Amino acid sequence: MHETKDRVRVQITDAEKQRWEVPYDLLPREPSPPLGPATAGGAPFTAGEYPGQDLVFTYGRDPFWFAVHRKSTRQTLFNTSRAPLVFKDQYLEVSTRLPGDAALYGLGENTQPGGIKLRPNDPYTLYTTDASAINLNTDLYGSHPVYVDLRNIGGRGVAHAVLLLNSNGMDVFYTGTSLTYKVIGGLLDFYFFAGPTPLAVVDQYTAMIGRPAPMPYWAFGFHQCRWGYHNLSVVEDVVENYRSAQIPLDVIWNDDDHMDARKDFTLSPVNYPRPKLLAFLNKIHARGMKYIVLIDPGINVNSTYGVYQRGMDRDIFIKLDGQPYLAQVWPGPVYFPDFINPNGASWWIDEVRRFHELVPVDGLWIDMNEASNFCTGKCTIPTTHRCPDPTSKEPWLCCLDCKNITNTRWDEPPYKINASGKSARLGYNTIATSAVHYNGILEYNAHSLYGFSQAIATHKGLQSIQGKRPFILTRSTFVGSGAYAAHWTGDNKGTWEDLRYSISTMLNFGIFGMPMVGSDICGFYPASPPPLEELCSRWIELGAFYPFSRDHANFASPRQELYQWQSVARSARNALGMRYRMLPYLYTLNYQAHLTGAPVARPLFFSFPDFAPCYGVSRQFLLGAGVMVSPVLEQGASSVDAVFPPGTWYNLFDTSKAVVSTGSGAAVRLPAPLNEVNVHVHQGTVLPLQRGGTISRDARATPFTLVVAFPLGAEDADAEGAVYVDDDERPAMVLAEGQATYARFHAAVRGGREVTVLSDVALGSYSMHKGLVIEKITVLGLHGAGKDLAIQVDGADDATAVATSSPYFAAADAAQVLRQGEEEDAVEGEKRGVTMEVGGLALPLGKSFTMTWNMHIEA
Repeated sequence: MHETKDRVRVQITDAEKQRWEVPYDLLPREPSPPLGPATAGGAPFTAGEYPGQDLVFTYGRDPFWFAVHRKSTRQTLFNTSRAPLVFKDQYLEVSTRLPGDAALYGLGENTQPGGIKLRPNDPYTLYTTDASAINLNTDLYGSHPVYVDLRNIGGRGVAHAVLLLNSNGMDVFYTGTSLTYKVIGGLLDFYFFAGPTPLAVVDQYTAMIGRPAPMPYWAFGFHQCRWGYHNLSVVEDVVENYRSAQIPLDVIWNDDDHMDARKDFTLSPVNYPRPKLLAFLNKIHARGMKYIVLIDPGINVNSTYGVYQRGMDRDIFIKLDGQPYLAQVWPGPVYFPDFINPNGASWWIDEVRRFHELVPVDGLWIDMNEASNFCTGKCTIPTTHRCPDPTSKEPWLCCLDCKNITNTRWDEPPYKINASGKSARLGYNTIATSAVHYNGILEYNAHSLYGFSQAIATHKGLQSIQGKRPFILTRSTFVGSGAYAAHWTGDNKGTWEDLRYSISTMLNFGIFGMPMVGSDICGFYPASPPPLEELCSRWIELGAFYPFSRDHANFASPRQELYQWQSVARSARNALGMRYRMLPYLYTLNYQAHLTGAPVARPLFFSFPDFAPCYGVSRQFLLGAGVMVSPVLEQGASSVDAVFPPGTWYNLFDTSKAVVSTGSGAAVRLPAPLNEVNVHVHQGTVLPLQRGGTISRDARATPFTLVVAFPLGAEDADAEGAVYVDDDERPAMVLAEGQATYARFHAAVRGGREVTVLSDVALGSYSMHKGLVIEKITVLGLHGAGKDLAIQVDGADDATAVATSSPYFAAADAAQVLRQGEEEDAVEGEKRGVTMEVGGLALPLGKSFTMTWNMHIEA
């Protein structure tokens, strides 16, 4: 089926009987092409070629093969003729040829030591698994059977994507010239997305799987968590220490420390007594801060526990041999709710409501939802010893009485995927694959959907009780999870390697339609020796620019809040200071992600698809189209080698420093002292900033500065940008009068002299009501001094718009320009400044304006 002009779907299934596929109520999509009775020729087709608007499907009958190519160029995207198709009940295999110079990205979740580009002969296994992120090239928490294929053809980058929508376990083998899928169930349901740009690919992909969820504004603030905040007074201290160190902090988190004996939806009466916790929440809520806690899916088997009793009464647990399937997680023996069961989802929604009445949390963190199990097989509660053992120092060791299940084809399938990187049994440390969900659905088929189905139910629960935009952080993900939740990359370690790996995983999740993503800053597990001050300094300099920015550690790690070391606190104030100035930009990127799928953090090739030297860049990334982060990722380094795509790039911390790149691909060495990170804005950008602050609620009320970046010494050039502001408590992120404002900015210079900056505002009343104003415009790249300022607001010379201000021009000191070309890098001091500003303004953000002036160069 050509489902849209740029998407074709090819489904191969059993003509005789219904096969398992991802449930349509979990992932709404176009219905499957109808199965008619097989015609005499054995195929419902007669022609060999089926063209759509952008893509063409072709196939052959004997031997069977199919291919998809571009209509315009006849470029082949996928062709299965290199190897036979295998279609058995528990084994599907299909291969495609690939050109050797195609750059592939995706197929997650895994930690890729080689960077974002898929490496030939690395293993790619997809099966949701609680294996910590320190395990390289193995199946981790999420399953995303999609890849982007980028090819440079005659100097032009052309991209497409391929999704195999299948929730069963699979191995994908990539050789560099071919890709082979080996899948243990379901059907072959391929979607091909025509691109041809990387941004168009994610637009088409998220149009099909669901647009990324809108996030509340505060979610882009900084978050602090630790497993091991043993009582409320520790949490109170952390909040006050951040405050006294003047390091931004929006959200404080609890891991399972707040719970009574690690049971979901409970509070420890000793360590987190409810009256004291409510008083604490009143205090931080009054400041604009938020509070989030963890929930695991396993429900403690305990007849005195109301959550368990209500679940048993409603019969909502996953079963094995007719009884709830017994597993072990943190509280000890547990049953797992079935979120595919409508009663299971409604029971969960009700438990979320009850908990929210107990504690008015601002979001929920759903963990261990692969699902994780400390035991394997069929288990019973032991009669000879206590489980859990309250004296155990290792509560993650299985203490149930268990035996492996070997007598079913679901627990021992004919083909063993490379599960956990060691061909482990499918049921290893998870739910037995012969266990049964609602309506007889096998865990074998639905395993990788568990976290996804839990995120959907949690989203419904939070939205229904609060009536606000929900915030959910989930560990296990599937195709479409981004429409409901954010993601963190799981259990990493405080090492320089983990610091580097975090960039690739973050960029992959942008491609997967989950742009709200980040890694545990400073590392979750302690390294030995423990993490250095220097590592934490460098990690916050990177992590301040993750879309989701959170410091988290486990109980065995030394304390690593950002105020623990003076030097780290300095790095944090610097990097998070810039993040909090950039919040309006990050929030606008979230709006654009919600509209078009465009990732917040992106690989360089998203903005520069024709620039082949950036195809493998995995140590730098873009925020939006035109801001580039180039962090230090090596111990002891005081400089960083960065790739600069063509054009002028200005250092955001000091805009008098510029890099002019010809696009040779050679790295540029940038100074990077310990407390500094390189963040550059590209020519052609209008970047909205605010004054910043230490809590997003306060920062978002401050006046705006527009940074206009022109090419250095430009005669004729343009720049554009936008800002979206809204009432972020509304569930929907849409432009509506009185609830949101969207302002587009355009700047132009003509003849090196005449400068125009204008805004085009949609629905300005929300911004007017909030009193949001632009106080300054900073222009980069022009020589001389400004004169002859004229301002029109809403099409008329509006004195009232600037009545409260006295506009002035200011020019910067001489610039430092690094010119990168074919020769060695040359640093030259520009005699003339490249930064000038128009200050003293009070332009309402909610009104369109036009501002003009002339540049005069003194002889």
